[in-house]
Amino acid sequence: MSNERVAEASRLAGQVLDEVERAVVGKREALTLVLAAILAKGHVLLEDFPGLGKTLAARSFAQALGLDFRRAQFTPDLLPADLTGSYLYDQRRGEFEFRRGPIFTGLLLADEINRTPPKTQSALLEAMQEHQVTVEGETFPLLEPFHVLATANPIEYEGTYPLPEAQLDRFLLRVSFGYPSSAEEYDVLVRRLDRRREEIVLDRVTDAAGLLEIQAATETVQVDPSVGRYCVELATATREHADVLTGSSPRGSLGLVLTARAFAVLRGRDYVVPEDVKAVARAVLAHRITVRPELWMTEASGRRVVDEVLRTVPTPTTLEGAARG
Repeated sequence: MSNERVAEASRLAGQVLDEVERAVVGKREALTLVLAAILAKGHVLLEDFPGLGKTLAARSFAQALGLDFRRAQFTPDLLPADLTGSYLYDQRRGEFEFRRGPIFTGLLLADEINRTPPKTQSALLEAMQEHQVTVEGETFPLLEPFHVLATANPIEYEGTYPLPEAQLDRFLLRVSFGYPSSAEEYDVLVRRLDRRREEIVLDRVTDAAGLLEIQAATETVQVDPSVGRYCVELATATREHADVLTGSSPRGSLGLVLTARAFAVLRGRDYVVPEDVKAVARAVLAHRITVRPELWMTEASGRRVVDEVLRTVPTPTTLEGAARG
C-alpha cells in the first residue's frame, strides 16, 4: 500500500516542480532541494544575491502547492508582534481581540531575515520549531502545513544581524540558486515578453490537505540501517575535520535522513540509497559547520568540509533490493 502512496506522492511532487519551473527558469536542482525540504516538513534558508528568483520561487511553490502565502519584509524596526499578531482593543465590544499576524499562513516568505534584530528573528524561529506562537501568555497553534522560506543576502553585512549558529541549525536546508546561464537568462526575457505582463499565474497542483498526504507518504519511505549509519558518520566526520571549530549537531544527521527520504520520493522510490544522502548533504550540513576563525583568509568553508567528508567517508554498498526490505 505504501508503494502506491509513494508513487502518487512522487507523481504530484513532479508536477509541482514542473509547474514552479514555468516561473523559475533553469533551477531544477535547487528547486528539487527546496521541495524535498517541504516534503520533509522542514524550513529553508535561501541565501543568494539579489534578483536571482528567491521571492519568485517562494510565491510559485505556494501557488503550485495550493497554500496560503504571506510575505514579511524583515526590517530593523520590525517587532515580534508585527509577525505573530497582537491584541487590539475593540471599542464596540469593550474587550481585547487577537489580530493574527502574517505568520498564520501555509507558506511564509521571511524576506531578508538578517535585516531584523535577534528578538524578532527568535520569534520566527520559535514558531518554526514549536509550530505555535505565544502572545500575552496565550498560545495559538499555527496552521498545518506550515513552512518558512527565509531569504538572506550574503554580501551586504552593513546594518544586518547575522543568524547565530544555533538559529541557523533550525533550518533544514540552506539553498543557493546562483546566476543563470546565458541561455537561461535569455529564456527569462523571452517568457516575460511573450506573456505581456509582469506576474506569473501558476496552476494549483494540490492543496494543503494534499501536501499533508504527500508528507505522510514520505514518512513511509524505508531507510536501511547502513544508510542511517552513513548519515551519522558524515555528521560525525564534520566534527573531526581539521578546519572545523564546531561541526554538525545531531540535528544534521537527522536532517540528512529526513531530506534523503523526501529526495527518494522525488526520484520515484520508496527506499533511500546512499546517492540520495549525497545529493542533499551540502544543503543539509554546510550551514551547520563553523570553520576556524584563523582560516578566514583561506578557501576553507562549510561546503568544502562537506565535500571532503563525502570523499573520505566510505559509502555503504546497499543493494536496491535489500533497501526495499
